[in-house]
Amino acid sequence: MNSFYDDKENQNQQQRENRLFAQLAVQLNFAKNQCPYYQKTLAEINIEHINSRALLATLPITRKSDLISLQQEQPIFAGLTAGTASIGRVFQSPGPINDPEGEGLDWWRMGRAFYAAGFRQGERVQNCLSYHLTPGGFIMDSGAKACGCVVIPAGPGQTEQQLDVIDNLKPTGYCGTPSFLKILLDKAQQQNRDVSCITKALVTGEALPEALRSELQAQGVETLQAYASADVGLIAYESAESDGLIIAEDIIVEIVRPGTQEPVLDGEVGEVVITNFNKDYPLIRFATGDLSAIKPGSSACGRTNMRIKGWLGRADQTAKIKGMFVHPIQIERVRQAHAEIAKVRLLITRENHNDCMLLQCEINSEHYSIEEAETLKSAISLSLKSITKLSGDVELLPLKQLKDDGKVIDDLRSLS
Repeated sequence: MNSFYDDKENQNQQQRENRLFAQLAVQLNFAKNQCPYYQKTLAEINIEHINSRALLATLPITRKSDLISLQQEQPIFAGLTAGTASIGRVFQSPGPINDPEGEGLDWWRMGRAFYAAGFRQGERVQNCLSYHLTPGGFIMDSGAKACGCVVIPAGPGQTEQQLDVIDNLKPTGYCGTPSFLKILLDKAQQQNRDVSCITKALVTGEALPEALRSELQAQGVETLQAYASADVGLIAYESAESDGLIIAEDIIVEIVRPGTQEPVLDGEVGEVVITNFNKDYPLIRFATGDLSAIKPGSSACGRTNMRIKGWLGRADQTAKIKGMFVHPIQIERVRQAHAEIAKVRLLITRENHNDCMLLQCEINSEHYSIEEAETLKSAISLSLKSITKLSGDVELLPLKQLKDDGKVIDDLRSLS
């Protein structure tokens, strides 16, 4: 059986660099001619000679966090899609941010990650990422099918029904968030239900702490992770060696000092910046907002592309919670929806490997009875769920109790 998805994975690293940068000027020219956004941002730049990492670093960065305002100014994709694009689906992630999906097999390039995680032709995979509005379910669906797998489009939630599906269809693999996999396995254990058919998992959408990986593997599920985004598709993935995340083929990854265009030295922590070769949705120096660092050397599995250390936090206050991004502007909208709130701060914690949200709200509590306060908390909780699509607790505080440090989202989750 072939150890690699294709022969790109074990090619000489210099050959890979030569191939990517030979294609770069062509892609830049295509983007400049086809995309109104790049017609503006690259207008004064001679792109014909951009053929190295040093020269690539001279180009402007487009930040994911700016897509909300850019798309409002120029609906629906801010002029970033090509005039020749063939768009099959439009998604809307919280923010809101609109994300396109083009036509064709494995448009998100996820097959490589599934193959490295051991998924093969004819296996059944229970896909527990959402197919509703956000592209996660479709990203994983396309990757599994690219490996010849049969996909069960289960989506998230409905634990009892999910266990029934496992009983009936006997999938050998799972894809989705690691926290939901743990929920399924724990519930099966509590109810003495046999889910031993599932022996492998490719997880994404949230961090995979080593403690959680150990728990999943102790229950018989070999668990590897993929790092992907709704804009770029696959960015990096693990192999069976679990020694860092291997950069996906056919993209250029830079690690850049947050807030600048300047790449950091190898090993230093910075923001993950992507340049792709997608002809529907060209992204040139697209800053994801995620922090990581280059890991020296190559994987012991034989894949030769450079590796990153995995997710090391966010360059801005945007946070990913249960696989969904929550932006500071959304929390501000919750505050604006209730005149009683003077200031807000969203605290994010993790309990038993599950993400938890607590929205702290400063109000003039002297004017509220206990009953009125509970009514207000319920109303704010509904606004929080409506705007972020996630549930969280609400805490009412007297005025001037929150730190005056500019933080709207405070992510307290441990990455250990």
